Amino acid sequence: MGKVVMSASVSVDGFIAAENDDPGPIFEWLVSGDVPLDDSGVLKVSQASYDHTRPYWDEIGVTIAGRHVFDITDGWDGTPPSGVDHAVIVTHRPAPEGWDPQAPFHFVDGIEAAAAKARELAGDRTVEVAAGDVGGQMLAAGLVDEVRMDVVPVVLGSGKRYFGSNRGQHLLEDPDVVIHGNRVLHLRYRVRR
Repeated sequence: MGKVVMSASVSVDGFIAAENDDPGPIFEWLVSGDVPLDDSGVLKVSQASYDHTRPYWDEIGVTIAGRHVFDITDGWDGTPPSGVDHAVIVTHRPAPEGWDPQAPFHFVDGIEAAAAKARELAGDRTVEVAAGDVGGQMLAAGLVDEVRMDVVPVVLGSGKRYFGSNRGQHLLEDPDVVIHGNRVLHLRYRVRR
């Protein structure tokens, strides 16, 4: 079974977006280099960011996200983000009306159901959990093995927190990856058990 990784780009003060969901300069690092990160031609990063990010993206089998993220991205137009095979959406509502049932999206009620479905779909590949409320809930429930942060040099002051509404204390190991890219510092922490 693969590991479960909570991941997102984040401001130095711990926010993944403003209250209105605008990420502002949070994703600036994804267009601040000259090395294509994917086939879109849009994402270009530094060589250091590519060497860190591309292998990680390639190991992801499933992404877990909340319904709010799904809605504000318009369901990524029916294609899971970053070339991932499947997306599991945590929601108390059914799939949107008219949603293509063949799209590789799975709508589940609750984080435990999301973790079980994602592990089933991912096999031995990595399950990625989007940071924010769902990620924070999964961390609090002991369902996350690793925390990855792409820390960007901006202070947002307020907004959507990386760990969502989770206010509990959770110990992480010392960072075992610290990589400096253009406009970003990539960090990886294992969750202390």
